[in-house]
Amino acid sequence: MIGIVIVSHSKKLAEGVQELANQMAQGRVRLAVAAGIDDPDNPLGTDAMQVYQAIESVWDGGGVVVLMDLGSALMSAEMALEFLSEEKRSNVRLCEAPLVEGTMAAVVAASAGGDIEKVLLEARGAMLAKAQFLGVNLQKFSAISPLENNGQLRETREFTIQNLMGLHARPAAQLVTMTNRFECEITLKNISQNSNSVNAKSINQVITLGVRQGDKILISAVGVDAGEALSALQALIASNFGEEVLSIPTTSPESKTEEKAEEKALLGNLRGTPASPGIAIGPVFLYQPFLHFKIEQKAENSLGEWENLQQAISTAKNDLESLWQKTLAPTGQQESAIFAAHLLYLEDPILLETTRRLIFQDKYSAAAAWKTVIDETIYDYNSIKDPYFQARGADVVDVGERVLRLLTGVENQTPQLEEAVILIAPDLSPSETVQLDLKKVLGICTSAGGATSHAAILARSLRIPAVMAVGPELLSLEPGTILALNGETGEVFINPDATQLEELQLEKDNELPQLLSNTRANEPTLTRDGRLIEVMANICGIEEAKMAGLAGADGIGLLRSEFLYFNKQTAPKEAEQVKIYEDIAKAIAPYPLIIRTLDIGGDKPLPYVNFTPETNPFLGWRGIRVLLEHPELFKTQLRAILRVSDRYAVKVMFPMISQVMEILAAKEILAETMTELRQEKIVFNEKIEVGIMIEVPAAVAMAERLAGEVNFFSIGTNDLSQYVMAADRNNPKVATLADGFSPAVLRMIQQTVKAAKESGIWVGVCGELASSALAIPILLGLGVDELSVNVSMISEVKKIISELSMAEAEIIAQDVLELDSAAAVREYVGSLFWVE
Repeated sequence: MIGIVIVSHSKKLAEGVQELANQMAQGRVRLAVAAGIDDPDNPLGTDAMQVYQAIESVWDGGGVVVLMDLGSALMSAEMALEFLSEEKRSNVRLCEAPLVEGTMAAVVAASAGGDIEKVLLEARGAMLAKAQFLGVNLQKFSAISPLENNGQLRETREFTIQNLMGLHARPAAQLVTMTNRFECEITLKNISQNSNSVNAKSINQVITLGVRQGDKILISAVGVDAGEALSALQALIASNFGEEVLSIPTTSPESKTEEKAEEKALLGNLRGTPASPGIAIGPVFLYQPFLHFKIEQKAENSLGEWENLQQAISTAKNDLESLWQKTLAPTGQQESAIFAAHLLYLEDPILLETTRRLIFQDKYSAAAAWKTVIDETIYDYNSIKDPYFQARGADVVDVGERVLRLLTGVENQTPQLEEAVILIAPDLSPSETVQLDLKKVLGICTSAGGATSHAAILARSLRIPAVMAVGPELLSLEPGTILALNGETGEVFINPDATQLEELQLEKDNELPQLLSNTRANEPTLTRDGRLIEVMANICGIEEAKMAGLAGADGIGLLRSEFLYFNKQTAPKEAEQVKIYEDIAKAIAPYPLIIRTLDIGGDKPLPYVNFTPETNPFLGWRGIRVLLEHPELFKTQLRAILRVSDRYAVKVMFPMISQVMEILAAKEILAETMTELRQEKIVFNEKIEVGIMIEVPAAVAMAERLAGEVNFFSIGTNDLSQYVMAADRNNPKVATLADGFSPAVLRMIQQTVKAAKESGIWVGVCGELASSALAIPILLGLGVDELSVNVSMISEVKKIISELSMAEAEIIAQDVLELDSAAAVREYVGSLFWVE
C-alpha cells in the first residue's frame, strides 16, 4: 500500500492534517509527519533529515507520496530523497497538490488500494473536486488551457520588450525578483528568436535568452496564483523596468567613437575600445591576480558539503548587500543595481538545483560542484551571439569566484597602490571596479573586456577614464612604464614623447573648463526674468563633493550621512565624523553643506542598533524615531556637525519628521549638545540653521506649525509620493501610483511651500522630481527656492531653469493642479515644451 508523508513548516498544522486524514482512511494508510524544527524561539521550518526519517517510517515496498506546503518544504523533501537507496528513491514521488486537499484525496485513493500513479492523479485533482462542489467555474481564471497540468490554473501572455538593451542584467533581475514572489511555475520564451521556454525564476536562463529591444516574449504561468503573477509582470514590463525607452541607434557608440578617432590621425601605439571618456597619464600598475583554488573533486559527507555551500552563499549575499549599499551614492541607482542582479545569481533555482544534484548524486565536493556549474553557465553565456549579453558572463565569473573563495579559504586580492597609476589588467569584475581607490587610479586599461561590460559602465559612472580590449601585448608592459590613454577615442600611448604629452595634457586641461562652461559653474542660476534658483547636489562622500564643486553646484543640499555608518560593527567615532564632514565642507566651500542626520530603518539596519523584524519597515521604526531612542548615537553625530559649523557653512537636517513633538525633542537634544560643547570650551556656530525633511503627509498637514520651529524645509518627493499614494514604490504592482507628478503629490508640495513662505523660511526639493525636465517648471511655479539633484544632472537642471520665466512657470503650476492624473500632468507640460 502507498504511504503518505506530510511536510509542513508548522508541526501543529501537519498533525491536524494527519488527524483528519486518519479519520477519512480509518487507519488503513500509513501516514507520517515531518514538520517544524527544534527551535523553541522559532519553531517554523523544515528539516530534510526529518523528511527522510518519515519516508522510511511509512515505507512498505509499495511507494510513498510526499505532500508539502510551501517554500523550503520542497527543497527539504528533494534533499531527503538523496539519502534513500536508488530502489526506494525511484518509488517516492513529490506531489505539488495543495497540502490539505491533496492529502485528503491521496489517502482516500491509497486506502482503496490505488497504485502510486492513481494516488498522484487523485491528489492533483483535489482542486477540481473542491471547485465543482462549490460551483466555481475555474475556466474564467485563464484565457488559455485553464485546466492543463493536472488541474492547475494556466495562463499565458505575450509582451514586447522596449528597453534599449533588452532584458540585460538589471531588468532581468527585476523580472526574476518578481517571479520569485509567486508560488506558481513561470516560464519565459523568446518568440522572436524561436527559443525554448526557460524557468523565469532563473536569472541565468532569463539572460541567456538574449532578449533584445523589440523582441516578443511569451510568459506562461501554471498554478493557483498564475493570473496574479502575470498581472504583476505585465505592470513591470509596461513600466519598462524603470528605464527610459530609447530607440536603438543606427550606429553603435563604439562605431561613433571609432569614426571620431579616424577623423584625427591615430597617434597611439595601441588602440582599444573606448569605454569611459577622459584623458589619463601616469605610470602603469599591472593588476593580474592569480586565483588558485585547491579543490577536492569528491566528498563523502554530502550533507556537510551542502551546508558548507549554503554558508558560503549566505556570506556572499551579505558581502554583496554591503557592496550594493556602498556603491549606491557614488554610482547611482541603476549602476549599483548591478549587485542586485549578482544577488539573484546566488538564488538562481536552476544553478542551485544542478549544484545540489552534483553534491548528493555524484558525491562532488561543494567547491567542485559549484565550479562545475559556474563554468557551464559561463559557457552558455559565451555561446550567445549578441556581444552585449556575452559580456554578462563576467558577472557570473565575479559571483562564482566570490563563493569559491569562501569555500576554499582563498583571500580576496585587491591592488595595493602607493602612488597614482594607470591600472592595467586582463579584465576587471564589477566588484573590483567599484572598490578601486579613486584617489590613486587615474585610468583603467584592460587587454580584454568591452564598452558594454558592467566594469565599463561602473567606470563611466565613477568618471574613471578607461580603454578596454587593447590586446594581450598590454600585459607585457614593465611596471612604471608611462602610459597615456584617451577614453573617448580608444588611443593608448606607451612612453609618449614630449609632443604627444603636451597635446594630451592640453586636452586633459581643457576637460575642466569645458565642464565648467557647460554647467555655468561660475554663474548664478537665474530664470529668464531674473529669479535666482539654487541648484544643489545630493551626495554621499568626499569624491562626490569634489565633483559637485566642479559641476557648478550651489552647495550640497543633501549629504546622506548613512555611508559613515554602514559596513561597520560599531558606530563611527566623533573624531572620524568631524574629519569627514570637514573634508566635504572644504571641498564645496564657500557654499553651504546640509548634513542629514542618520536615516536608517528596518530596510537598511545597522548591526549595532537592535532592529526587530517589521512587516512594513517603511511604516516602522526609522529616521528620527530611531535617533530619539538612541540619544548617544544622535549626540555623537550632532557634536561632530557642530564642531565643523564654526569654520564652514554647515546646516543640519532631521529625517522622517511626522509630528511637532519630534522636532521639539530633536532640538532639545541639539541644545543639550551645544551646552556640553560650551562647557568644554569648543567653538561652534551658535546660530546653525536647522531643517527637516518633508516626507510624510502628516508633516505636510502640520507644516504651518513645523515651519515655526525650523529654518528650512527639504521635500523628499520619492518618499512623499509613496506615502501620499499609499503605494510601495518597490512593488511593481502599485509602483506606478507612487508618482511625483500625481496632482495629489503636487498639492502636498504646494501646501508645504505655502506654509514655509508664510513663516519666512525657504523650501527645497531633494527627490528625483527635482531633476525631471517636465517637473522643474511646476516646482518653480509652486514657489520652490532650491533644487537638489544628483551631480550628473546639475548642468541639465541649470540649463532648463535658465530657459524658463517665473511667469510661465506659475501659470503651468496652477494649471496642472487642476488636472486629474499624473499622465495628464506629463502630457500637458510635455505639450508646452519639447523635452529630449
